[in-house]
Amino acid sequence: MSFTTFSGPVLSGTVKQNAGRNTGLPLLTQSISLAAGTVAKGSPTAVALAILPAGSKILRFRVEKTVAISGGSVSEVAATFGTSGSAALYMGSANLGLTAVPTVQATLDAAMKPVDTNNIGTSDVTVYGTFTAATGDPTAGTIVVTIEYIQRAADGSQYPSGTAL
Repeated sequence: MSFTTFSGPVLSGTVKQNAGRNTGLPLLTQSISLAAGTVAKGSPTAVALAILPAGSKILRFRVEKTVAISGGSVSEVAATFGTSGSAALYMGSANLGLTAVPTVQATLDAAMKPVDTNNIGTSDVTVYGTFTAATGDPTAGTIVVTIEYIQRAADGSQYPSGTAL
């Protein structure tokens, strides 16, 4: 299997502008798997999750526990997603749960900050996750974080422009 890279937003459709416009942007994803050691009770360290292209719009964060989080008397794990300068810029604190299932999407969506995820800015951005245990530090578990986004122009403008039909 091979990979293809693009240097700008990919459009799909045959009519780019004006009436009858039928182009759209593909949904893109980046995913990372993190071990339980990423989660800490006292002073958790932000972990780099992905680098998103300039102008991207973050649509959602998806979190799955592929191995239940356990050990160390852990009772709850919360996460925030943001940049190195602002840990909760894109998503405020959300309880991830401990069992080996996806976190309820509505829980994650409610913590998202649309004003900051609509356009990440004019340069590429590293998205960080901070995972905090409410009680003890877990000794087992795996968390998979997937970021879903669309790539806009580098300045965040929509492709094609938002001209009404």
